[in-house]
Amino acid sequence: MVPDGEQADLVAVFKAERRLTLSRAGSVLKTYRVALGFAPEGHKEREGDGRTPEGAYTIDARNPRSAFHLSLRVSYPDDKDKARAASRGVPPGGDIYIHGQPNELPEVPVDHPNRDWTTGCIAVTDAEMREIWSLVTTGARVVIHP
Repeated sequence: MVPDGEQADLVAVFKAERRLTLSRAGSVLKTYRVALGFAPEGHKEREGDGRTPEGAYTIDARNPRSAFHLSLRVSYPDDKDKARAASRGVPPGGDIYIHGQPNELPEVPVDHPNRDWTTGCIAVTDAEMREIWSLVTTGARVVIHP
């Protein structure tokens, strides 16, 4: 149980473990199982590659009208990501979110979290997303580990 009014200052995603952890001042508040992009290994290199990015970002927007039952936007791509993609002559992609399940389908329609199914996002159940939404503010740090 998270103390009333306590907000996370860090969202840590551990891709290999399919785990998202919310922390405050170094103490873990909550942990969730996640699904990732359909080709999750490695850092996102270009639009459409199905990878979830790796690195340090922030939550830079909140979308209560998301197509995926609430969503928190991750600030990918940063300047390094854009430069890396430009050096390859490809678009870096974007619209990376932490989100719930697709609105047009019933809860847990995609074998969540047993199968990676997003296009590069980090997905949780709708109930978990409501909890994450209440605990994470715009500007919170996000670190996505391999």
